[in-house]
Amino acid sequence: MLDNVNEILVSVTIVLAVMAISVRLLQKVNRIEWVKNFFAWLLGWVDLLLSAIAIALVIRTFVVEPFRIPSGSMEDTLLIGDQLFVNRFIYGLHVPFTKARPLALRQPRHGDVVVFVPPHQRDKDFIKRVIGIPGDTVEIRRNVVYLNGIAQVEPYVLHKDQGRVPPYMAATPKFIVPPGKYFMMGDNRDRSDDSRRWGLASYEDLKGKALFIFFSSDPTQPMYNPFTWVRWKRLFKGVG
Repeated sequence: MLDNVNEILVSVTIVLAVMAISVRLLQKVNRIEWVKNFFAWLLGWVDLLLSAIAIALVIRTFVVEPFRIPSGSMEDTLLIGDQLFVNRFIYGLHVPFTKARPLALRQPRHGDVVVFVPPHQRDKDFIKRVIGIPGDTVEIRRNVVYLNGIAQVEPYVLHKDQGRVPPYMAATPKFIVPPGKYFMMGDNRDRSDDSRRWGLASYEDLKGKALFIFFSSDPTQPMYNPFTWVRWKRLFKGVG
C-alpha cells in the first residue's frame, strides 16, 4: 500500500489527540484573555484535523483505498507506476480481528482484479486476477487455463518468456477449488508470482476489487517533464 499511510494517519491522530487534551488543560488554567483566545483558535484547528483524519481512516478501511502497482505481474492491464482505487466493501466489510465479512454486495467472480494478502507473505498486498472460484475444476496445459474442462479465452493474458519458464507455470495438475478459496494469476503469466507457486488465496484475505486508475507515472521518464512522466491516457481508466 501507499507507504503505510494508515500507520501514519493513526500516529498523527494520536499526536493531535494529545495536543487537544493539552490545549484544553492550558486553556482552563490560563487567565490571560488573548492566550485563551489563541488556545481556542488552536483547538478549533486541532479538532478539525482530527475529524478529517477520522473520516479518511473510515473511508480507507471500509470504502475505497489507494493501491500502487509495484511490479509488472499484471502487464499490460496494469503497469508499474499505476495508482488505482480499490473497492473495500464489495466483498463485505472488514471486521477487525475477525474473519467475518458482513454486508457483502457479491462474491468474487471470474476475471475480477483483486487486492489481497497472499498466504506466504502476510505483510504484503498482491494484486491478481481471479481465475478459479470455489467449486471450479482448474487445470493448466501448455499455458492454457481450463475451467471445468473448457479452455479459456483470455485476451488480457501476456506471455513475455514463453518457453523459458519453470514447468509449474506452464502446466498444473487438475484440482477442485475448495470453499472459501480462490485461484489467482497475473495477466503477465510468465512473470507473475501467483497461485501456481504458493497456492490459493482465502476469502477473508481479499481486501477489495480494483476500480480504476486515478494516476499513472512512467518510472523510466524524468519527473520534471509531466508530458512524458504522466501517462495521461491511463488516467481514470477502469480495471477489468
